[in-house]
Parts: sequence; C-alpha cells; structure tokens
Amino acid sequence: MTQEPTVEEGAGAEGGAGGAAKRGGHPRHDLAPLLNAPVRLSVVAALAPLDKAEFGFVRDLVEVSDSVLSKQVAALEEAGWVEVRKGRVGRRPRTWLSLTAEGRTVYQRHLAALRAIALGGP
Repeated sequence: MTQEPTVEEGAGAEGGAGGAAKRGGHPRHDLAPLLNAPVRLSVVAALAPLDKAEFGFVRDLVEVSDSVLSKQVAALEEAGWVEVRKGRVGRRPRTWLSLTAEGRTVYQRHLAALRAIALGGP
C-alpha cells in the first residue's frame, strides 16, 4: 500500500512559490531554467533591489568581463526579464540595466522554489 503525499494547506504560499507548490508538485517545477546559470542568477539578484544599475557596476559586482556580462544580459533581455537602456553621461556612453516586472516575478518564483527545495519541500 502506498501513501499519497499530502500538501498542507497554504504550503508554499508563504514563500511565494508558484504553481508547483499549489498543485502539490515538486518545487523544482517553478525553477526558471535560464536562471540556472550562475552569472545570469547573479545579474538578476544584483538588479532585484534596484530600479536600474549601470553596466559597469553590475560587471564589477558579479566579477565578470564586459563580454561575459553582455552575453548573459542579452539572453535575459531576449527572455524579456531585463531591459537595457543606452545613453550618455556627458560625452561618455553608458548602458543601464533593469529588471522588468516579468523578470522580478520570475526571480521571486525561482527564489521561492529554491527555498522550498532546500527546506525539503514536496
């Protein structure tokens, strides 16, 4: 005889885990595969508490080269999770990065799923 796993009412709701926890499925289903790359996760995490950040600031914070950051930001931009704005400060060109509303939602769901997995979720 097998016992069907149960999910306590509200499980996953506290951490904001998305649909998998509500369906009773494993929280890994709420992980965003694009954020499984450490640099992309680091970029999104760096942008999460900010309205926008200058490219060089994010590059230095994440400790990658311009080309590595550019490639990872392009993937996040293509997904619609990061917005890239170019402009100038005086005569110098600048690039600013920011999370889109969708990017923030995906990041929060990803974090909630990681927490649920780490805490032994369903």
